[in-house]
Amino acid sequence: MSTYLVFGSTGNVGRRVVERLSWSGAAVRATSRRPESARLPEGVEVVAPDLTAPGVMDGVEAVFLMWPFHSDELAAPYLDAIKRGARRVVFMTGGGVRPELPPERQPNPVARWHATVEHLIRESGTEWTVLSPSTFMVNTLWWADQIRAGDTVRGAYGSVAMTPIHEDDIAAAAVSALTGPGHAGRRYTLTGPEVLTQAEQVRVIGEAVGRPLRWQELTREEERARLLADPSFPDSFVDELLDGYATMASAPPPSVTPAVEEITGTPPATLAAWAVEHAAAFERFLP
Repeated sequence: MSTYLVFGSTGNVGRRVVERLSWSGAAVRATSRRPESARLPEGVEVVAPDLTAPGVMDGVEAVFLMWPFHSDELAAPYLDAIKRGARRVVFMTGGGVRPELPPERQPNPVARWHATVEHLIRESGTEWTVLSPSTFMVNTLWWADQIRAGDTVRGAYGSVAMTPIHEDDIAAAAVSALTGPGHAGRRYTLTGPEVLTQAEQVRVIGEAVGRPLRWQELTREEERARLLADPSFPDSFVDELLDGYATMASAPPPSVTPAVEEITGTPPATLAAWAVEHAAAFERFLP
């Protein structure tokens, strides 16, 4: 039986890729930096994300790759190992990669790492597919503490428009590309079914959980101070996030693409549906 190797198996997308493959009866080998606490479906083989370890690439038919490092230093040896062992790789890119630009001209370090990996995949001779998803719906959980505490979400750049996508729709597209024909040499931009500003996302979540919610606009400096005071938010990411929002605010709004339905045969889920699924995360604190 062919084996599917899944990177990022405990993340929002990777876990769902593992689950979908496992439910289909496929043999799954999943990477995790903490294999002992991965809590994946029974029968899934969990290994460290080290492609040089004995047996990791044995019998692997295809690889779902999310880049697990904070640089592109290991990109070449990793892609060499994948090329030697697997016939197909599905890469989920990130960082706002602009595919028309070479890696060295990408807009930020994360985009440069991902663009480098994407370039090496394209040049590897391995059958490849690249998935470029829009903002994950699960990112709205950043607002959960504020929503549980009251009816107002405070933040900057409330007018920034996005096409939020359900993480399970990304996983479904990944599994289709891993296991089915017709996706080789394709680069798909995956989006949800609607364009929503941050302020509109808050309103939609409120409607889904049965509570009127509103967005309160902060200046960039007010939002920067708020994020730096939040112990759960990494200080090193604050300016990168705000710079990204500023860039998005000055750009034309994004467009919805038909890619999810084209790949999976099913329309992508709405944010309202996602919010109903996750309503417990937004329940008010009881006095």
